[in-house]
Amino acid sequence: MTERLSGARAFALLTDGTQIEIRRLGAGDLDAVRELHEGLCEESLYLRFFGLNRAMAGEVAGRVCRADGADHAALGAWLHGDLVGVAEYEPTGVPGEAEVAMAVADRMHHRGVGTLLLEHLGSLARAGGLVAFRADTLPENSAMLRVFADAGMAARQRTSAGVVELTVPLTCDDGYLDAVAERERRADVASLEPLLRPRSVVVIGASRKRGTVGAELLHNIVAGGFKGAVYAVNPHCAGTEMHGAPCVGTLADLPEAPDLAVVAVPASSVPGVAAACGRFGISALVVVSSGLSADQGRGLLAVCREYGMRLVGPNCLGIANTGIRLDATFAARRAVFGDAGVAVQSGGVGIALIEELSRLGIGVSTFASVGDKYDVSANDLLMWWESDETTRLGVLHVESFGNPRKFARTARRVTAKMPLLTVLAGRSAPGSRAAASHTAAAATPDLTRRALFEQAGIVATDDLGELVDAAALLATQPLPGGPRVAVVSNAGGAGVLAADACSDAGLTVPVVDEATRRVLARVLPSCAAVGNPVDTTAAVSADAFREAIELVAADGAVDAVLALVVPTALGDLRSALRNCRKPLAAVVLGQAETVTINDDAVPCYAYPENAARALAHAWRYARGRDLPQESPPTLPGLRADEAAGIIDGYLTGEPDGGWLPPAETYRLLESYDLPVASWRWARTEDEAAEAARDLCGSVALKAHVPNVVHKSEAGALELDLDGEQAVRAAFGRLSERFGDDLRGMLVQAMADQGVEVLCGAVQDEVFGAVVIFGAGGVDTDALADRAARLAPLTTRDASELVRAPRLSALLLGHSARPPGDIERLQEVLLRLSRLAADHPEVSELDLNPTIVRPDGVVAVDARIRLVPRRRWDPYLRRLR
Repeated sequence: MTERLSGARAFALLTDGTQIEIRRLGAGDLDAVRELHEGLCEESLYLRFFGLNRAMAGEVAGRVCRADGADHAALGAWLHGDLVGVAEYEPTGVPGEAEVAMAVADRMHHRGVGTLLLEHLGSLARAGGLVAFRADTLPENSAMLRVFADAGMAARQRTSAGVVELTVPLTCDDGYLDAVAERERRADVASLEPLLRPRSVVVIGASRKRGTVGAELLHNIVAGGFKGAVYAVNPHCAGTEMHGAPCVGTLADLPEAPDLAVVAVPASSVPGVAAACGRFGISALVVVSSGLSADQGRGLLAVCREYGMRLVGPNCLGIANTGIRLDATFAARRAVFGDAGVAVQSGGVGIALIEELSRLGIGVSTFASVGDKYDVSANDLLMWWESDETTRLGVLHVESFGNPRKFARTARRVTAKMPLLTVLAGRSAPGSRAAASHTAAAATPDLTRRALFEQAGIVATDDLGELVDAAALLATQPLPGGPRVAVVSNAGGAGVLAADACSDAGLTVPVVDEATRRVLARVLPSCAAVGNPVDTTAAVSADAFREAIELVAADGAVDAVLALVVPTALGDLRSALRNCRKPLAAVVLGQAETVTINDDAVPCYAYPENAARALAHAWRYARGRDLPQESPPTLPGLRADEAAGIIDGYLTGEPDGGWLPPAETYRLLESYDLPVASWRWARTEDEAAEAARDLCGSVALKAHVPNVVHKSEAGALELDLDGEQAVRAAFGRLSERFGDDLRGMLVQAMADQGVEVLCGAVQDEVFGAVVIFGAGGVDTDALADRAARLAPLTTRDASELVRAPRLSALLLGHSARPPGDIERLQEVLLRLSRLAADHPEVSELDLNPTIVRPDGVVAVDARIRLVPRRRWDPYLRRLR
C-alpha cells in the first residue's frame, strides 16, 4: 500500500495536519491550472509574474501541463479534489540547474503548501540528476522568500535590478533532513490529535451482547471514564442507550461529527462505513475489523485519503490514552496511567505489554495497536511520544517496516529524549530468502533488523520477558555511567552466579578500591568477603546490607550495583533494597514473578541473569545516547559518474539485470577507490601470458563463464601460477573445460596471506542498502560470523562493524599475530557502503575474500549483480 516512487502520486500533511495529495500534472489538468492562476488576487499575480497580467493564465497552464521531460517537471497539490498549489521547474541553460516557480491559492497561504511542493519537486529533480534550483522573486514577496528560507536548503541570494536571485543547492544533508523532520513532526502530531486526544468518540458496529468486539469496545470507553461524548451506531438499537452511551441508527442522527470513529463491522462493510464517516466530517478512524480483501483494503485507504482521515488498523486491538481515560480497545483490563508509550502490530502482544507494564506500576501513557498499518505506524507514534510530556519510555513491537530509513532517523532523535525498547520479531530462518551470493545469504531478517535497531539507538531484546525486564530498570533507575558493576549478596555462591551473569552480558565486575574494602570489613560480619562480588554472609543485618550497597555505590570504580538477597530465617533483607546514588538492580531469589518493582522503585528480579541483561541494556542505551551524532564522512576519489556509466551501460544491454562481467566489476569497484588485487583481462592464451608478465610474480586465472558465480566450486579457478608456461597450461585446461561458454579470463596477482574477511552489500527491498561484514573465504557461510549496518555508514558504524564479529580478535591482533590495518579496512567498508547507497542498481556485491594484513587491505575476488531499480527518497514527507 506504499507508493515508493519519487514524484508520483503521494499524500502528505500540511502544517495543521490537513492531508493533501501531490501528483504530477499533465494535459488533463490544464483547466485546473488555468483556473488556479486566474483566481489569484492582484497582489499574488503581481508577485508571481512581476506584473498584473491575468491573461497569462492560459499560457502558463499550457507550459506547466506539457509532458514531463529531462528538463521539465510540474507537481500539483490537491485538497478535496481542488488544485491549491503548483510547482514546476524549467531549464536555465546551466547544466544541472533548473528554474523553479510556484503558485499557491490565496486561501491556502501560510499552511505549508509551498514548502511541501518544494520538497517534492526537489526530490524529483535530484532523482533526475539536477543539483540546484534557481528562482527569481521580488524583494517584497516575503512568502516566497520564507519558503526557501524555511526549507533547510542553503540558499544563496543576490539582488540585481530590483529582483532577488536565489540559487538553491539540492543537497540532502543533515541540516535539510532535520528541517524536513521537524516540519513532519509538527504536522504529524497535529493530524493525530483527533485520533489520540479526541473530544468525542463513536463506535460503529456496537452491540448489546457482551463478549462481542463491538460491545466490549463501547463498554471499555464508557466504563473507563472518558470525559468526552460517546455515541454508538447500530440501526437495530436506535433510540436506546447501549452500555451507557446513546445509540443512533445512522451517523446522520448524531448531534455532532465526532473526532474519532471506532469501526467494528464486517469486512465487506468497512469501505462504505469509512466513506460515510468521511462525508459526515469525522477526522480519524480505528478499524478493528479483520479479513479485508485486497480490494476492500485499497478502498478503505482511498476513502481515508479522499476525506483526510487518519487511520489505525485494520485488524487491530484499538487505541488508548490514559491521560484522558480513553480505552478504545477490547482488552479485558484497562491500562494503568503511567509513563510508557506502547505501539504494537499484534493485539496479543499489546495485551501482554499492557498487563505487564500495569502490574509493574510503570503504566501506559498512550497505546496503539496498529494492526495491518494501512496508515498510522510506529513512525507516527514515535513523533507523538516525542511531543508528549507524559511519555518517558517507548515500547515497540514491529513486525514489518514501511520506511525503515525514516523510522531509524526518527528513532535516533527520540532516543535522545527517552529510551525506546523493542523485541526482535521475525528472526527465524523461515523469514530468510535464497540468494546466489554470500552477502545476500548473510542478510537475514535477524541481521538487518538488529542493524536497524542498533543504528537507531533502540534497545532490542530477543523476547518479551527480556523487554519487560529492561523496561523495569529503565523506567525506575538512572542510567549507568559505564559497564562496571558491583555485586553485593548474602549468599556467596549466588553472588558468583551474578558476577558470571554480568560478564556474560558484556559488563565488568571490577575490584573495588582498597579504602572501600576496609570500610566494608568494619561494617560486615568478620567472615564476609569484601572484594567484588561482596559476600555479606547470611548473618548480615538489613542495616549492614544496606550500608554495604551504599559503600560500593560510592566507589569510583563502580557504575551500577546488583544486590542479591536470599530470604532466610535470620532476617528479611528486602527492606534494604532502596535506591542509592548509582543505578540499582536487585535479585530476590525465590520470588514468584520474574520481575517486580518494590515500593522504593527498585526493580527486583527472580534471577541474576535477568538483572544483568537489564543493566547491560541500560548501559548500551546510555552509551549510544551520549555519543555525538555523526554523518557519513566525505570520501575523496569517488567517481560516481563513472560508476553510473558502467551500470547504465550494462543495464542497456541486459535490461533485466544480471551478474556484471569481471572487467566491468573491477572497474566499478575502482571508480570508488576500493582496493582490488592487480588484474588484467585476457581473451587469448597470448594475452593471458602477457598479462602475467605485466603483473610480475604468481597469478590466478579466473574463467568468466555466464551463470557461474562460485568459481572454485565450478572448477573455473587456477591459483599460484608462476611463470608463462604455467599460465599457458592453465589457460588451456580452462578453455577445454568450458569450451564455447568461456567469455574470457581474469588474470590477477596473487595476494599475500592475511585474515580473510567478507565485505559486501545487498539491496534489501525494505531496508535499502545493507553492508555485511564477517568471516570470509570458503568457510563464510559455514561460520556465519558476521554483522550488518545500514548504508551509508558513518565512521563510528564502520568501527563498530569491524569489531562486532568474533573474528575481530584476529584483526585486532594478539601475541602470535600482529593487528591488521583496521583503519584501511574501515575505509573499505565506508567506500563500499557509499557505492551501494549511491547506486541502488547494485543488488548484491561480494568482496570475498578480502585479505587484511598489517600493511593494507586488498580484495582478491569480487562479484556484483545489477538489477534495474528506480531511486526512492526515504525522507520525503508523505503518508504511507
